Amino acid sequence: MARAVGIGLVGMGWMGRVHSMSYRRVRDHYPDCAGVARLVVAADESEERARQAVVEFGFEESSADWHDVIEHPDVEAVSITVPNRLHQEVALAAVGLGKHIWIEKPVGRIPQETAEIASAVERAGARSIVGFNYRHTPAVQHARKLIESGTLGVVDHFRSQWVAAYAASPQGALTWRFRWDDAGLGILGDLGTHAFDLAQFLLGPIVSVTARTETVVAERPLPTEAGTHFAVVEGGELAPVENEDVVWSIVRFERGVTGTIEASRVAVGPQARYAFEVHGSRGAVAWDFERMNELLVYLPLESGDAGYARIVMGPEHPPFARFQPGPGLSMGYDDLKVIEAALFLQCVVDGEQREPGVREALAAARVMAAMSRSAASGVWEPVGELSLPP
Repeated sequence: MARAVGIGLVGMGWMGRVHSMSYRRVRDHYPDCAGVARLVVAADESEERARQAVVEFGFEESSADWHDVIEHPDVEAVSITVPNRLHQEVALAAVGLGKHIWIEKPVGRIPQETAEIASAVERAGARSIVGFNYRHTPAVQHARKLIESGTLGVVDHFRSQWVAAYAASPQGALTWRFRWDDAGLGILGDLGTHAFDLAQFLLGPIVSVTARTETVVAERPLPTEAGTHFAVVEGGELAPVENEDVVWSIVRFERGVTGTIEASRVAVGPQARYAFEVHGSRGAVAWDFERMNELLVYLPLESGDAGYARIVMGPEHPPFARFQPGPGLSMGYDDLKVIEAALFLQCVVDGEQREPGVREALAAARVMAAMSRSAASGVWEPVGELSLPP
């Protein structure tokens, strides 16, 4: 019989809503999960949004003060879905009080903050899940299986693009993602951290990098009201963008493979081209989130054909069967967060840490730090440990 887990949530913006819905959907898709969410209390600096969490999602209480969430005696686990500037403070306070955390990437504003949070979680013996949701897609899972099984032969090429247009317009509002104090790093922390996690999920540790970063849109209009990073403001007062828009990099994996990773939030055209291609001596795979339910596979020695075959995900590609009964009935972004919610609840109940947690976030943060150093130095930089503040 499933055990109830008292859930507190900090930040009722878009991602807070996604977490709330995901908890409620776990029983539908993971009836074997050992934990069932009891939505105890939600907090947001907007009292109206916090109260709406009670009406819309069934939280028992609401608050405008996040301390009320982590200090609540019935809260065992906390979702942290606030802007990056609050991640460190909320996460350290939560694990300090013995709570488990489901926290959105990049965990800290800068790599050193991620390292501090990861260290605190490990010291406390807390369980954690980090929002690296793209690794849960059935196509990505299948690609990893083909790589690890040796089906592709000896891997010798890797390339990855994480390219979006959400900030391509110069009239895109200067929301928190473009400010250093609020976001920390720009594209490196936003889409870049997903790219680094997925690359290492597929091929193992990255050991050295060379990178260049650039801020393409130097100024943006100040927002006129609260909104998402897709918001556009016509004719507003301009202020400087404080972090990078684009990163181009070459990476070297521990296994001996060299690859490329590019990430951009200002590329006109692609909306969410989060993609990779892996080539081996016997075949290749390619995936793009804009067609997340498809995997391109090239196995010439088996098929005798030239060119990629389009494989449509179906129940034979876990965890697809938990969401749809047959191929062609597509999974979506929100389904990936349900997978995370189930992993989190299971971790809390059985005490077994699952991936991705803060260890995986720290691995991505080390790559991020090396890229930042390389962008400043102009040379190859090793991916090393991150020093904690004294």
